[in-house]
Amino acid sequence: MSAQREEAAGTKLRVEQVSKNFGGVRAVSNVNLDVPEGTIYSIIGPNGAGKTTLLNMVSGFYHPDEGTVQLDGQDVTRLKPSERAARGIARTFQNIALFQGLTVLQNLLLGRHVHMKSGVLSSLLYWGPAQREEVEHRRRVEEIIDFLKLSDLRGQQAGELAYGLRKRVELGRALAVDPTLLLLDEPMAGMNQEEKEEMVRFVLDVNEEFGTTIVLIEHDMGVVMDISDYVAVLDQGEKISEGAPDTVRADPKVVEAYLGAEHD
Repeated sequence: MSAQREEAAGTKLRVEQVSKNFGGVRAVSNVNLDVPEGTIYSIIGPNGAGKTTLLNMVSGFYHPDEGTVQLDGQDVTRLKPSERAARGIARTFQNIALFQGLTVLQNLLLGRHVHMKSGVLSSLLYWGPAQREEVEHRRRVEEIIDFLKLSDLRGQQAGELAYGLRKRVELGRALAVDPTLLLLDEPMAGMNQEEKEEMVRFVLDVNEEFGTTIVLIEHDMGVVMDISDYVAVLDQGEKISEGAPDTVRADPKVVEAYLGAEHD
């Protein structure tokens, strides 16, 4: 994406002075982020820089030791992951977290759990009062399956799929939340070039067609620089640079810490 979005866009996600310690190790130190609504905002840095820890604090899997996380101007710092999901935050993981014995369709239906009044198990098994609700959720899931070009695989078990397809199903499960903020933790890791290009297209389509704000962790610098509106760079738990891709690419601190080193 060649041009930055208009600055007039509201702030979707604000992270203020967040820090996280594990024992005596400071994984994230006083990091601030302002993610404008409707943008693709990438976080880069070497292994161990604190990227996934930061994403875990945004999604609620970790609570920061210091600082706050705000979504649409509301403080969500102490909310559980399920409560944040109900407010529109969804994520994928570095390591695929699908239910291997369930079908593609069932995995995506599980992503609808935050919208289900009758319970996940009831909806999956078509029990009584859940049936009407299940029809509605299944219609939405089928739309996502079509969007991700998974129609021929809807009845196949997730564990039987090739790696790249499993990553796509995990994206689908996150989309089933109908997120307004989508957190992607290395969605292209381990993919071949063709799979990576397909995933890039889907990420761009989610952003452009659905208007979803995306926070992306990704090691492929070509992808990051091509599709991001903004980039933040972490090194040893601290933010050392932030701005438009071209600005960050030219920052000497970034070149020293990351771009000038071997990709990890």
